[in-house]
Amino acid sequence: MNIYIKDSEMEATYKMSLPLKEIREVDDEAKVILDSTKKQLGILPNMYAYMANSTGLLSTYKHGYDHFRKNSGFTKAEQEVVFLTISYENECIYCVAAHSFVADMMSKVPLEVTDAIRNGEIINDQKLRALSEFTAIMVNKRGKPEQEDVEKFLEAGYTEKQILEIILAISVKTISNYTNHIFHTPLDLMMQSREWMGYSIARKIVRFLGGDKR
Repeated sequence: MNIYIKDSEMEATYKMSLPLKEIREVDDEAKVILDSTKKQLGILPNMYAYMANSTGLLSTYKHGYDHFRKNSGFTKAEQEVVFLTISYENECIYCVAAHSFVADMMSKVPLEVTDAIRNGEIINDQKLRALSEFTAIMVNKRGKPEQEDVEKFLEAGYTEKQILEIILAISVKTISNYTNHIFHTPLDLMMQSREWMGYSIARKIVRFLGGDKR
């Protein structure tokens, strides 16, 4: 059984005082994004309402996110693996829950794959494992993979162009992950069944002993 504890680092992280923005309060550019998001999802997610305090932040996120979804060359399940892995590595409680929910309900990622990423465990599906592992490498090595890292990724059936798409995904998830850190964004109701409380005890122990073995 995986037991989760609250990440004490989040308690120490500064919390922004800027409010959740309502659609009527934002400029025209942000209003278009918030309107379309609400129509698509049926709600205005808290993350978007906080991002709307900066139209540039919101617009850059949404533009890059949509490009990745439409043009990355990854399947919907693979896209979710990428986003979920980045959010796990960045320890974003909100985005891990959000992409777990999307993985379950929309992208149809096998539950064992989603839970393996959330728990810091090995993914049984070899191709998805290679994708998740390379994405984590790109995050943790700050975009400086070694020859061996890239060869494993390519041997799994992916392309060099998709390395650039992973960079795009890291860029947009950095925007959302960091926004959620600094706002301590509360989970929307629909995501609460997939709440994730940061580190698992197992990962803390592995890190203490010398690194994440996933």
